[in-house]
Amino acid sequence: MYEKITPPTTGSVVTFKDGKPIVPDDPIVPFIRGDGTGVDIWPATQKVIDAAVKSAYGDRRKINWFKIYAGDEACQLYGTYQYLPEDTLKAIKEYGIAIKGPLTTPIGGGIRSLNVALRQINELYACIRPCRYYPGTPSPHKYPEQLDVIVYRENTEDIYLGIEWCQGSEIADKLIHILNNELIPASPEHGSKRIRPDSGIGIKPISKTGSQRLIGLAIEHALKLPKPKQKVTLVHKGNIMKFTEGAFRDWGYELATTEFRSSCVTERESWILSNKESNPEITIEDNARKIEPGYDALTEDKQAQIRSEVKDTLDAIWETHGNGKWKDLVMVEDRIADSIFQQIQTRPGEYSILATMNLNGDYLSDAAAAVVGGLGMGPGANIGDRCAIFEATHGTAPKHAGLDRINPGSLILSGMMMLEYMGWQEAADLIAGAIGKAISDRQVTYDLARMMNPPVEPLKCSEFAQAIVDRF
Repeated sequence: MYEKITPPTTGSVVTFKDGKPIVPDDPIVPFIRGDGTGVDIWPATQKVIDAAVKSAYGDRRKINWFKIYAGDEACQLYGTYQYLPEDTLKAIKEYGIAIKGPLTTPIGGGIRSLNVALRQINELYACIRPCRYYPGTPSPHKYPEQLDVIVYRENTEDIYLGIEWCQGSEIADKLIHILNNELIPASPEHGSKRIRPDSGIGIKPISKTGSQRLIGLAIEHALKLPKPKQKVTLVHKGNIMKFTEGAFRDWGYELATTEFRSSCVTERESWILSNKESNPEITIEDNARKIEPGYDALTEDKQAQIRSEVKDTLDAIWETHGNGKWKDLVMVEDRIADSIFQQIQTRPGEYSILATMNLNGDYLSDAAAAVVGGLGMGPGANIGDRCAIFEATHGTAPKHAGLDRINPGSLILSGMMMLEYMGWQEAADLIAGAIGKAISDRQVTYDLARMMNPPVEPLKCSEFAQAIVDRF
């Protein structure tokens, strides 16, 4: 079945039903060690995961690890430019759950990014990146403990689909000609806009299918959180990109008010309901005036739209959501992308789950990670309906490879996410508690040690893993 790898002789396969994993007590889990510092952080991570499972379940549960290859290590085994061999793709598809260290960006071979390729090949449409603070972690932020968010980033569309043409190429020139001379003039809303003839061209597709399946996962996650954290914020630049990013927002609200109607309330709906709860005799017009700034300055048509929104909301959900019942539901709201970067710093406690498109999510998850200690402490998961891959979110840092000094926190916390996904919450909780205790005890690797005041003597990568295990 496989060309150069052999699965474990013991263990069982993870299966999926309705997009959810069915995990046996002895799952076979493929792992990719990773390039560069993967040689250090993967052994540390495996040690912590195995110890957590053993501590939580004794001999009742065990992960049977299956080594597979990608990146430079794959080329050493499979040959030049074989960065992502068929063996690896088969193993991930067969066993369903995998974990990986950082991978190099290929030189030649036709693959722009191994990480992106793995996501797209396996239809891993949700990139999930929690950003929470572990006490004692050095941070440039004054109150990092206030930030506890989970970024849900769409993984298969937007500019990361990589559909673009080089400036000066035949196709780019042809496309610019068609746009300038046919499509833009046929779209009155674009006026006299022109694309410069020396432009490169990229396509930014955002689909209803891709948007709603991501937002649906985010809402399902919110339903599992404590009541104060049951909030999903749709992050977009819809004030400019109305038919892509604005559509993402609109499709999110549509999903919340149809498929998840009994579980959700939108922010504007909550205002309307709250106004009526505060004043049962409030008129439709006065309610509209309260929810829409500058209502009296709007045109009559616009005022009529707002009044219609108020009436339709009260007619539709007053009985089911009114009289305070909406306060026990998932709040769905939206924020403009550039604004949210400021707000996760100035008002971090107001946010819980941020659902957005690929590029916004890429920036946002890194910015949030910086608040709570950097990418060294940032885990990541890529989830689909039939597969999940957990990964370190940082790069390969080759200059540190083999020195046993790099922080394995990102991959360890990604392993913790994997255990949560598998339903092995007790083992995941052990890791979360122990890594927090190690940091509080100032038992950290050099990247955190150098930022602590007063400075501390750093642990090696392997020593940090042992410090975590010692605190289970």
